[in-house]
Amino acid sequence: MSARLGPMRREYGFTLVELLVVISLLSLVMLAMGSALRTTAQTEERVDARLQRVDELRVTDSFLRSILGRVSMRKKLTPVSMDESPYFFLGGPQEMVWVGVMPARYGAGGRHYFRLGLEDRVNGKALVLRFLPFMDTGAAPDWGAADSYVLVPFVTSFVLRYEDPSQEPPQWGAPWTPIDRLPQRVAINLQTTLDAWPEIVVPLRVLPGSDASIGGATFGGSR
Repeated sequence: MSARLGPMRREYGFTLVELLVVISLLSLVMLAMGSALRTTAQTEERVDARLQRVDELRVTDSFLRSILGRVSMRKKLTPVSMDESPYFFLGGPQEMVWVGVMPARYGAGGRHYFRLGLEDRVNGKALVLRFLPFMDTGAAPDWGAADSYVLVPFVTSFVLRYEDPSQEPPQWGAPWTPIDRLPQRVAINLQTTLDAWPEIVVPLRVLPGSDASIGGATFGGSR
């Protein structure tokens, strides 16, 4: 007696076309995921760069306020002409020179000569602070021997303005030309290759101990 064979079952698999469709879909999914990850990474890099610039702005702003806000009004020991300021202060549109105090937390504290201005560097212009210890000898400071510190690199525009409160309303401008007083405030406008910085306005306050040589001159328009 012969056994009866049941109906034969046919095993089904993926056809070549179906495999190609699946592979194509997987490729699209992987491409979308890669693009999303790349976009996320680029966004994170931009945010990090922005936060770094904000931090640089905060640090530079704090440092400039600490050194610009304490100005000495000691008179020069050398004779000056009638149309020349007796104070060691130069307020130009792109350079400021003065005697002030270096905060101890930034290095050697005490009274220093300072010069703030643009200088050529390897990667373009930079805002540079030069400084050296104050010597009450009457000799002009040797800026070539001064220490220097790059405050802001890649500068494309740098403008200083000075406030004269003796006029009503107070006037801003540069250079500073009055010879019997110093500005009340200085404004710094700065732009780099990345962005424009907010204007920094710093009140100039006279140093204690420099009043003895002020004589009859005024500071910031007040006696």
